[in-house]
This record gives sequence, C-alpha cells and structure tokens, in this order.
Amino acid sequence: MPVRTNWAGNHVYEATDLVTPTSIEELQELVATTPKVRALGSRHSFTDLADTTGVQVSLENLPSELEILEDTVRVPAGAKYGDLAVELVPRGLALANLASLPHISVAGAVATGTHGSGRRNGSLATSVRALELVDGRGERVRLTGSDLDGAVVGLGLLGVVTALELAVEPAFEISQVVHEGLRWDTFLGAVDEVLGAAYSVSVFTHWTGEEVGQVWVKSRDAAPVEIAGARPATEQRHMIAGMGVENTTAQLGAAGPWHERLPHFRMGFLPSAGEELQTEYYVAFERAGEALSAVRALGELFGETLLVTELRTVRADEQWLSGAYGTDVLALHFTWRRDPERVLPLVARLEEALLPLHARPHWGKVFGARSDVLAPAFPRWDDFLALAGRMDPEGRFRNAWTERHLGI
Repeated sequence: MPVRTNWAGNHVYEATDLVTPTSIEELQELVATTPKVRALGSRHSFTDLADTTGVQVSLENLPSELEILEDTVRVPAGAKYGDLAVELVPRGLALANLASLPHISVAGAVATGTHGSGRRNGSLATSVRALELVDGRGERVRLTGSDLDGAVVGLGLLGVVTALELAVEPAFEISQVVHEGLRWDTFLGAVDEVLGAAYSVSVFTHWTGEEVGQVWVKSRDAAPVEIAGARPATEQRHMIAGMGVENTTAQLGAAGPWHERLPHFRMGFLPSAGEELQTEYYVAFERAGEALSAVRALGELFGETLLVTELRTVRADEQWLSGAYGTDVLALHFTWRRDPERVLPLVARLEEALLPLHARPHWGKVFGARSDVLAPAFPRWDDFLALAGRMDPEGRFRNAWTERHLGI
C-alpha cells in the first residue's frame, strides 16, 4: 500500500488499508466486520487522531446529493465547506460562519470543534441540527435534539458520520478590512472591544514588539469599523510574511458574498504547501487578559519557529467536548514551521502557561496534555466516555490517540 500522510505531512498513517464504500449498506458491513476502523476526511488533523491499526474509511464515493429542507440543509459528511457554499449560494442561502479554510470536510470540522470567529458566533458544530452515522455495531443512527450535545464534537468515537443537517439562513454579504498598527498596550486594555468590533474579527500576532500585528475585520453592514490606534491597510495582506496574497480572500472593504469573505483563504488556492504544524487552545474569555499576558511573556522563545498566531473568539455552547462548552472563549491558534523537534518543547511551555487557566486544546491540532489533565476541564467528560461505550461497545473506533488523550 502506498505511503499516505496527513495534509501537513508530519504523520504517516499506520492504517493497513483505505476503503471507499459506495453505499451506506457497504459501510455498515465494513464497520460490523472490522475490528479497528477510523473515518478519514480531508486529512487536516495534525496528529494520529484519524489513524488506526486497522482500516481507514473515506466517504468520498458515497452518494453526495444535497437536500434543502425548511431551514436546514442535509449534506453528505465528506462534503467540503467550500463546495457546500457553491451549492447554497444559487439558492440564496448561507451558513452563519465558516472557518479560515474552506477546504476542510464538514464532518471532520464539527467532530473536532473547529470554528470561525465572532463574539456572537458559535463553532461550526453549533449549526448541526441532526447527525446520521453508522455506529460501532454497524447500525444506522440518527441523532437530533439534546442527543446532539454529546455527539457532534465526537472525535470519530461514536461512529462513522454519513450525513449532517446544518442550519442555514438567507444569504448575506461581508466586507473585509485589515487593520495595522494596533499597539499591545491598547489591545490589552480593550480586548473585548477589538475582538467584538464586527461580525468576525481575527488578530494576527508574533507576540514581540510594541505593535500586535494585523486585525482582520469582517463586517455584515456597511458602517466602517474603527480599531483604536490602528489604520486600514491600503494593499491586500497575507498574515504570514513572504506568502503570496493571491490566495487570501478579498480585503480593502469591498463587499462580497459570505463564502468569499468569511474564510481567510480562497477555495481555489491552497493556503500553504502544508509544511506547517498547528496548535490551538481555548481559554474562558473572562481570563483572556491573563492568557495574552502569559503567552506574550514567552514571545521571545518562539523565534522563527512561529509563523503567526491568530486570536479569535467563539460563543459558548452546550456540546460536551467543545472547547467553548459553557463559556465564551478566546482561541489562541499557533501556526508553526514543520519542525517537531523545536515545536514540541514550545507547546510544552505554552501548556505550562495556559493549562493552569483551565485551557482546552483544539482536538485536531498538536498538543501534549493527557487525559488526567484534560478531564477536569470538561464537565461532561465522563458522560461522553459513557456515550462512546454505548455507541461503540467493542471499541472499534478507538486508537492510540484516544488512549493517550482520552484514556480509552
């Protein structure tokens, strides 16, 4: 079998085979007769999360019809957000938010708690209204209502998701402006005001110096947004120095369709060559100032290993393994050079600073914390493990990652 890796190229999959069933029935038989199996999406996890000692399954050959319901859309799990957007736009519909990349699969994104930004915007998982999957017995299951709280951010442990129903709304336009020159002293005194200045706001920083970096402001109305002490850029920007701006979504204030502004990157371009690692932690927004100060004290250590950090916000939700469970959060996202020998010690230093603030990791990124440290940060931890046991009694979906970080 050819060597297969994740998108970043830092993990070689151990799985013995990759199977692409063409029907739900074929998938059911595969799951029911395979001791170890994991679903593989767009491969954007930076660890062995999607790996297995058995068989990986891709959903790319399952039926891919889109179904528009009253106020939701039923989408196949393997669909990518960018492709879904292209289907919704002619119908005059939109999703409330998107992540920075439109290239990621819907099922993989919601299963790991992936998000966009906005003080009033939840993670991508909060748009899910129903979930269809094949559980560890090979049975088809449809979850709705309160049952979703434990299942949507499910890390692939409850079954192979086959379809999702997502909430939609009337299409809208967004304008995007990059602001520069914001000073750290100004930002630390007005974190809520800056990150809540518009529908979606991202702050990009390298942590050192007197100035923060760039503030990407995405607005749903025509009123201009001011960021105290900062100035609008007069040219298209990329958040990483030296990268071409042609793959970033349009800035400079020109309004455009939601799917062409909410992501940072255009669907037709790869944001980078994949030669990077990513780490992200969520901290309760009420402790944002502490978290920013703690990480800024480490800034000189990052050096050239850090390409950039993005600061975003996510609204509180009730999903058991969500980084924003029960509280609005500040998300601190680090993009590193693909150099594990340098990155992993820096991740350890970050966790020394952030875990005492009850930080939670993004499940699809690089982190070190084990289950004994993570469990106290998630009030419904034991409930999730019990749910996983019921949905997958023989442990087909468990792997080295789940043993390391979840203790199962």
